Amino acid sequence: MSCIDQIGHQINLETTPKRIISVVPSQTELLFDLGLENEVVGITKFCIHPKKWFETKTRIGGTKTLNIEKIKQLKPDLIIANKEENTKEQIEKLQKLFPVWTSNIRNLSESLEMIKQVGKMTNTEKKSIEIITKIEDDFSYLSSLKKQPKSVLYFIWKNPYMSVGTTTFINDIMKRVGFINTLETKENYPILTEEQITEINPPLILLSSEPYPFKEKHLAGFKNLCPSANVILVDGEMFSWYGSRLTKTVHYLVDLYAKIN
Repeated sequence: MSCIDQIGHQINLETTPKRIISVVPSQTELLFDLGLENEVVGITKFCIHPKKWFETKTRIGGTKTLNIEKIKQLKPDLIIANKEENTKEQIEKLQKLFPVWTSNIRNLSESLEMIKQVGKMTNTEKKSIEIITKIEDDFSYLSSLKKQPKSVLYFIWKNPYMSVGTTTFINDIMKRVGFINTLETKENYPILTEEQITEINPPLILLSSEPYPFKEKHLAGFKNLCPSANVILVDGEMFSWYGSRLTKTVHYLVDLYAKIN
């Protein structure tokens, strides 16, 4: 099988892969939900779902610090990566050694295409279509709801404060639930000073649980910067994981929207 990934790279698979390495947490969870228990031989230290894989599968480093030697030892016949979450240098090095399929996801439509392609490569098309159909139905329901638009500043990091731009997957998910990004920049993850945050003064601030683990103790700092803002902790996986986690996203978003109102 010959296929082209989402960065335009062509890979050739002689047979259905039997030794798969995933170097992206949300795509690792997808492989589990596709039923590839025996085929997945390696994951990263950030692939926390499912828990049993996190505890038993061989870990091959972090998403941006892959252990190339350990990957070589596992002799994968397919590596599934992501343009944003992995480093270009390491992916190019792996491409010379193994078939590497890389996703590039900035919106829901690209995430569904990724799920479809992974299903095709791993001979789990039936299950992948079931997952896609569930996601499409859920988001169709979400789009049918009457939503009052809310201006939002979404944070993924502290020291420095880092938000999200309009071309990110997170922004696409926010938009679908009725959240309007106060930042109109096309820069993926702009850094903001405290002065800029105060000047923007959004009515709603969302603090993600990942990659920076915002907690209750961080709420007061943002309230000091924007006293009139409603500051809320949110589950970052529901906004940024673009695999099968999307089957749970809409239920979470509907509950979050109701809570905010």
